[in-house]
Parts: sequence; structure tokens; C-alpha cells
Amino acid sequence: MTKATISLRRPDPYNPPKEHVELQAEAPISRVKLTDGRELWLLTRHEHVRAMLSDTRFSSDRRDPRHPSHSPYMSGHRQQLIEMDPPDHTQLRRSIVGEFTVTRLAAWRPRIQEIVDEAIDAMLAGPSEVDLVEALSLPVPSMVISEMLGVPYADHDFFQENSADFIRADTTPEERGAAYGRLKEYVAGLVQRKIESPGEDLLSRQLAAGMAPEEAVSVGFLLLIAGHETTANMISLSVATLLDKREHLQALRDDPQLTVGAVEELLRYFTIAEIGAARLATEDVEIGGVLVRAGEGVFGLTNTANRDATVFPEPDDIDFTRMARNHLAFGFGPHQCLGQNLARLELEIVLATVVRRIPTLRLAVPFDEIPFKENGPNYGVYELKVAW
Repeated sequence: MTKATISLRRPDPYNPPKEHVELQAEAPISRVKLTDGRELWLLTRHEHVRAMLSDTRFSSDRRDPRHPSHSPYMSGHRQQLIEMDPPDHTQLRRSIVGEFTVTRLAAWRPRIQEIVDEAIDAMLAGPSEVDLVEALSLPVPSMVISEMLGVPYADHDFFQENSADFIRADTTPEERGAAYGRLKEYVAGLVQRKIESPGEDLLSRQLAAGMAPEEAVSVGFLLLIAGHETTANMISLSVATLLDKREHLQALRDDPQLTVGAVEELLRYFTIAEIGAARLATEDVEIGGVLVRAGEGVFGLTNTANRDATVFPEPDDIDFTRMARNHLAFGFGPHQCLGQNLARLELEIVLATVVRRIPTLRLAVPFDEIPFKENGPNYGVYELKVAW
């Protein structure tokens, strides 16, 4: 056991913070202090993080003030799916998980391909230098999740602006509360319209199947926020990496079949959810030979877990043939990301299409001048200037 102050900032865009890696090697289960002064247990190895995430004695309920979430629980905030424990979590998740199976999402492949092609058509029709975040990374997942939920795409700017304010780490409580209120009000209105005039979308199906309106608001709120921001970050990071490390770009050109493995490897390599594995022990639990007492916070560092050399040999190398499907980029256990299959499908289609359709694509600025997100719950880039 050791004492340390720990930050989530990544000084090296391609690697977890050096102090995280050092802890994994020297003290894989540590008692650490966050920059705000709170103390908690930090898990850094794959087996320990995976064990914690699959153990229901570690709670996701952020209403407990001892929960090590990144921001205080807001009064009046309705619990989201990711903040619930069984049995409530199990029941609500079971009602919507069928919407995100591989089989169900396969029907969306042609439409997602159309959305990607339309975004690239628009890119190529304009100036030969653009911000890829604005031109491709954000519009594609925004359009997809909007269509799945039956949200007018004309409202996507509203969602991007307010969801960014809601999840950004440097947002004040007042700003975060205001953004939450605006988003909640919109989704509540959307659900009401689905009740009065059902469509063929996910929310209408859930309401028809008996989901309570307040649950539909909660689910719609979560999917709208989670459904575009994380995928947008992964699209930007993946394209930036391919353009910086050209040997990997060439590998995809030579063998497009590698794209599925490339998506999985890039998800492992970046592991963008910085704080998704925060839990509160509800009982005394021994993990990795260390006793975590009831009421103590635990933080599983999925970024170092996915660089654990005992699971992923040469973990700091990018290897599209690795078959890294057992990574923890989407978490693990009861709260494993509901939309992981959708994210994989969107990333696969975007990367394959970019490689095929824009052979001269290049970074318009040096890689080390790209503005990376170092202050939020999800790693990514604010802007990605590219040219062709």
C-alpha cells in the first residue's frame, strides 16, 4: 500500500499518465489521494479492475456522498442507468439491451454507411482543409443516435453544446445544473411527443412495451449524451493516429479486413473513459489480497488495465492483429457499456470509409500540436485539422 496524489492528465497523448503506469508496476492496489483531496483505493491491473467491476458489492449509486464520482450528485437529478445498482439496474437494462445486439444493429449498417458517405461527400465538396471533429467525428454518431431515438437532427447543435457543458470536468455546478435542466426538459418533451404520436424509433418502442415515461426520459437522456460524445472522441483519436503513424494506415490500405481488429486495438490503446470505473464498496471485500472496507471508494484504472503486459504482450505497441477483445475500454460486468456494439460498428465503417475514399488525407498540423482533452471524463481531441 502506498500514498500518492494522482491526476488523470495525460502528458503523453499516446500513453496513460506515467504515475499510473508506475503504480501498476510498484503498488497495483494503492491508497491514493485525488487532486480534490478525496482518498480512495486505486486498482491498476487488468485482473483486479475486472474483478471489481463484476462484483455487485461495489456500488454505482452516486447518491451516496462517499461515492468517488467526479462531481457531486445534483439535487433533483434522476438516477441514470449507469448510476443504478441491481435489481433496478438489471430490470431497466434488460428492457433496452435488445436494441443494441449485434444482430439488431446489423440492420443499421447500410444507413450508417450512408451517413458516413454523406459527411465525407460534404467534406470533399468544401475547402481541402477542415476540422475533422466538426466535419465527421461529431456529426456521424450524432446523426445515428438521433435517428435511433427519433430526435430531429436539426437539434444536434443543442445537444452537443449542452452535453459538453454537462460532462466537462471544469464546468461549474451552476453551469452543469443548467445544462442538465435544458437537456432534461428537451428529452421530456420528446418523450411526451412519442406518447402522443408514436413512431418507429427506440423510445416509441420502449414506451409501447410498457416503459414508464420517466424511465424513457432517463434512458433517452443517457443515450443521447453517451451515444455521440465517446464515439466522436474515438473517431478523432483513431484518424489522428493513422495519419501520424502511417505504417498502420498503410496496413489498412493493404488489407481492409484488418479494420475490425484495428477498431478493437485502438479502443484498447486509448481507453478513453477516464473515470467510468468508480465504485463504492457496500461490504468489506478482499480484492487482490487487500481488504477494501465498506464505505470506501474504489477507482479502477481501465487505461492501465488495458496496458497490463500480463494480458496484452508489448502493451504500448499498436497491433491490429492482436485480437484484443478482452480489453476493458467498455468496462465490464453489469455496467458494461450498453452501446458498445454500436460504437464498434460506427468506428469500423468510418475508418474503412476514410481509408478508402480519402487516400491523400493528412494532418494539417503536427501531431503534438493537436489540442487533446485533458480535463474531462472522456479523453479525446477538441479539434483535428486535416487536409487532402
